[in-house]
Amino acid sequence: MDDVDAVTLAVLTASRLLVAVSARSLAAVEDRVTLPQFRLLVVLSTHGSAKLVALADLLGVNPSTAMRMVDRLVAAGLVDRRINPENRRETVLQLTPEGRSLVEDVTTRRREEIASIVARLAPGQRSALIDALTAFTEAGGEPDAMTGDAGIHPLGWADAPVQRDS
Repeated sequence: MDDVDAVTLAVLTASRLLVAVSARSLAAVEDRVTLPQFRLLVVLSTHGSAKLVALADLLGVNPSTAMRMVDRLVAAGLVDRRINPENRRETVLQLTPEGRSLVEDVTTRRREEIASIVARLAPGQRSALIDALTAFTEAGGEPDAMTGDAGIHPLGWADAPVQRDS
């Protein structure tokens, strides 16, 4: 196996762990929201209020799909619809305090579980992991969450998918 194959296998294995951590962090709220609905909540948490079309674009879904998700989240008390004060013909969507709390709780659980895994690494391994993951995310064009670059939400979520040149 060459270096690229070995690294690819290691990243795939690590991504399985991260997906499992993410799934466990959502388990406490799975009776309230689906993963796509949670993504919508995260986007609203990141952007503040948003119009439906902009929200659908950020999620990469059709506006009708976004509207169905929003309807369910409004019914669950996690999202509010409001008249846009700048243009009364438009409706904007925003998290309710309960919706914001749900996003923060899930993110806190995820952060705590990752921290407990990282704590089991030796200090040298932690340093190497920072270097490797930083290089990996830079190669993938992901903004740096550690330096607080524009576009990064305080909870560590990127605002929107990064467009890459082919």
